[in-house]
Amino acid sequence: MAVLLLGILIWWGAHFFKRLMPEQRASLGEKGKGLVALALVAAIVLMVLGYRSIEFIYVWAPPSFMVHINNTLVLIALFLMSPAPKKGALLNGMRHPMLTGFALWAIAHLLVNGDLASIILFGGLLAYVPVQIMLINRAEPTWAPGPKGSYAKDGMFFVASIILMGVIGYIHGLVGPSPFGG
Repeated sequence: MAVLLLGILIWWGAHFFKRLMPEQRASLGEKGKGLVALALVAAIVLMVLGYRSIEFIYVWAPPSFMVHINNTLVLIALFLMSPAPKKGALLNGMRHPMLTGFALWAIAHLLVNGDLASIILFGGLLAYVPVQIMLINRAEPTWAPGPKGSYAKDGMFFVASIILMGVIGYIHGLVGPSPFGG
């Protein structure tokens, strides 16, 4: 459990470093990007190792139809995290599409995983989102969307999101349970 929690804490810390300690982050220059990236890789490794090492403890049993809701939310999350919000028309006025997509991804995983380790992992990652949004909004109170893109680009990125979901789902099935059932 400690390894999983350490991974979540490093994830939070690496993401909040720029917002909570801007002078220290700025003093690192370009080298700081590499250090943050390294911390995030370490966080992901620790979260995976910690998650896989925890004894399976049921908290609740998700109904089977949650798989379909999960997959729909993950598809929407992938679209939100694509370039569509900046280059398309549908999401042009959305301030935090990537963080919203990340939150949807975490919620989707909470819906289909009723064990303690999943609740800690995905709940810990979900809790990060509103705090990060608050820190960004405080640091950058004024925001305006960029130029509106085209609906054709939205369509292109949505198709790309479907393909990416298939690839991710295939890999997910190789290393864990298949998100598509079966």
